[in-house]
Amino acid sequence: VALPGGCAIGARPVDLHLKGLEKMGAKFELAEGYINGTCNGGLKGAHITFDFPTVGGTENLLMAASLAEGESILENAAREPEVEDLANFLNAMGAKITGQGTSVIRVEGVKSLKGCSYRVMPDRIEAGTYMCAAAITDGELLIEDCPYQELDAVSYKLREMGVWLEETDEGVLVRRDGPLVGTDVTTQPHPGFPTDMQAQFMVVMCMASGAGTIEEKIFENRFMHVQELARLGADIRLKGRTAMVRGGKPLFGAPVMASDLRASASLVIAGLAAEGKTEISRIYHLDRGYENIEAKLSGVGATIWREKE
Repeated sequence: VALPGGCAIGARPVDLHLKGLEKMGAKFELAEGYINGTCNGGLKGAHITFDFPTVGGTENLLMAASLAEGESILENAAREPEVEDLANFLNAMGAKITGQGTSVIRVEGVKSLKGCSYRVMPDRIEAGTYMCAAAITDGELLIEDCPYQELDAVSYKLREMGVWLEETDEGVLVRRDGPLVGTDVTTQPHPGFPTDMQAQFMVVMCMASGAGTIEEKIFENRFMHVQELARLGADIRLKGRTAMVRGGKPLFGAPVMASDLRASASLVIAGLAAEGKTEISRIYHLDRGYENIEAKLSGVGATIWREKE
């Protein structure tokens, strides 16, 4: 398999994936940019402790352990809702997994999995993005099928800034509850504030009165949207892994460039609030995490469309 790519938001090491699989009996060597893996005799259950609660690593080893021989224990496992959802899906296929949603997951390997019908959880980051869009445009949105409980950290900070959220039978109602005020945010593994909401939240802080800070503790290069937001008139200063945002200044449309998936989303919602036209290039990043975002936003009143470059 090729070494990982994805968004240019920092290092994407797979060492925790490989260490875990090696404990289960696999062997790896790196050759010419590719990871070559072999496994003689099948994977065996193992006791694995992650150095960091890696989402992809936990998911990878969950799948491997489901069909490995014997019991596996994953300690310091990622607790993200998507990890829990994957475990529930595997269980529906016949796996024997317990402890999902906690930092210790136990897996008793089975000989085979069977097909099943399963509904994947709604995308909490997409829902959070629309919450931010409602806040910065002083609009009112009803977000249907919103995974509200999985957005606790985001909802808490939005309320702190002056956003009104209400869970109803139809979905979650979001609107501004007066002027927005600045706050401080630190990204953390779940259940902390998600790194995937950092860029969108920064735009909300740009529209708020007063100052606030965002400290990024997950990825070391996840502030590439800052210089693009500055083109729109945002006042943001960077110091290491901390962004200091002085909000309350109007944003003005300008040509900007998307550098990664969540940066793209932040520029889209900033464009909704900016005066004039905002043109965002390299939107192929956006399509990696949002389906028909322009159709969904135009359906609730945004003037947004897609053009060929």
